[in-house]
Amino acid sequence: MAPEYAIDGKFSVKSDVFSMGVVILEIVSGKKNRGFRHQDHHHSLLGHAWCMWKENKAMELMDECLNESFDELQVRRCIKVGLLCIQKLVEDRPTMSHVILMLGCEGEVVPEPKEPGFFLERSCSTSNLSTTPNQDSSGHTITITVLEGR
Repeated sequence: MAPEYAIDGKFSVKSDVFSMGVVILEIVSGKKNRGFRHQDHHHSLLGHAWCMWKENKAMELMDECLNESFDELQVRRCIKVGLLCIQKLVEDRPTMSHVILMLGCEGEVVPEPKEPGFFLERSCSTSNLSTTPNQDSSGHTITITVLEGR
């Protein structure tokens, strides 16, 4: 879900581009953004992809099942385009037609991505919470619900 829609409820002409970027990164990594867990940090898949890109370790994002049949330049291009699509600011995202052009034409110049939207490290204590029942001092059950976007 694009940041402008999740935060302000505003749908833009580039909200679908944000979703396309998420899908591209999910395909390359073989992992879903929602529920993504990494042993070294509490970023989402999007944050993890950004960290790998900044550390020049983008190929570590690739799903191992692609090891026998990948072209490194194509995988890097897909990751870079995926990161461009998930830019925080609408004006920094490419149009969908430009996304298709960047993915389909090897000669097309792909600009450097900036920090993506929703690049927040989740708290380890709240990332696993959904609904936790507890009893208060009077013996009544209390339920705490942490809301998460879809």
